[in-house]
Amino acid sequence: MRTPPFNLHLPTTVSEAVQISAELRAEGRETDWVAGGTDLLPNYKWHLNAKSDVISLARIEEMTTVSMTEIGAMARLSEIADGGKVHPLIAEAAKKVASSLIRNSATLGGNICLDTRCFWFNQGEDWRASIDWCLKCDCGTGADCRVIPNQNELCVATYQADLAPNLMVLDATIHLAGPDGERSLPICDFFKLDGITRNVLREGEMVVKVNLPDDVGQWRGEYQKLRLRESWDFPEAGVAAAWRLGSDGSLAELKIATTALESIPRLHDQEVAPVIAAGWSGEESITAVAKAIQLTVKPVNNTAFPPNYRKKMTRVMCERALGQLRDY
Repeated sequence: MRTPPFNLHLPTTVSEAVQISAELRAEGRETDWVAGGTDLLPNYKWHLNAKSDVISLARIEEMTTVSMTEIGAMARLSEIADGGKVHPLIAEAAKKVASSLIRNSATLGGNICLDTRCFWFNQGEDWRASIDWCLKCDCGTGADCRVIPNQNELCVATYQADLAPNLMVLDATIHLAGPDGERSLPICDFFKLDGITRNVLREGEMVVKVNLPDDVGQWRGEYQKLRLRESWDFPEAGVAAAWRLGSDGSLAELKIATTALESIPRLHDQEVAPVIAAGWSGEESITAVAKAIQLTVKPVNNTAFPPNYRKKMTRVMCERALGQLRDY
């Protein structure tokens, strides 16, 4: 498979990147951002929504910061996983992404903005043409969704990235830059429940960095990932949990988020809050939280593992992620 031709632009600052994007759009040309290219370029080879112009962020030094409270969008996953500079939960999640070779190229921003996936969409162009396309494929065909037949209003392609749920449970803030200036929002509000739109990025807007609270070091956590193999594969389901202990050693706060079960990663405060309010009681509370989250998630049949299996394993992974809280 050959990558379709495109014009590559190499800005060295965030403002220059935004300006290039604005100028190209003013000329009526479509653009994509590329970070490490481990997701975008394979999709281009499959002729999945390729654009005429690609703006690389690889030379923007200001986006490579890696620390406990700030991680740039261009920070490599290998550095996040191995550098000892970030929260252990973020490092743990980064270590579970793909293989070491891919982590050397892949970036934080690229992982957060990972395109949603579906086995009706992630195929070659000839194959997709043979099934009369799909809703997510931007071909102007008006095709229906192949996962949920006879509807073409909502794409249910699955978000299968690892870092977002872990950033959610650590209360991260994401910073964006675009032609209308800069803005920041909780990372929980960054995602949009649609497999095509995926997030709230406006035209010409990009992710610059994420920040974590100053007290993030007080939080502990664990990330559980279900995948076909121990390396390489996207998550079939993922559960991130983070908790903070009070001055008396009791459980003070608990946050849980899931990924690879819907078109967005999701924070489960509504499922956790009643259990915390009733008083934490170790194993009994863990089971209650895990059951509540299992009932909430709604996977569909568009990944390697069947939806019912992924749903059941969500409960198992939740219980494993909270295993350290059995004695609290």
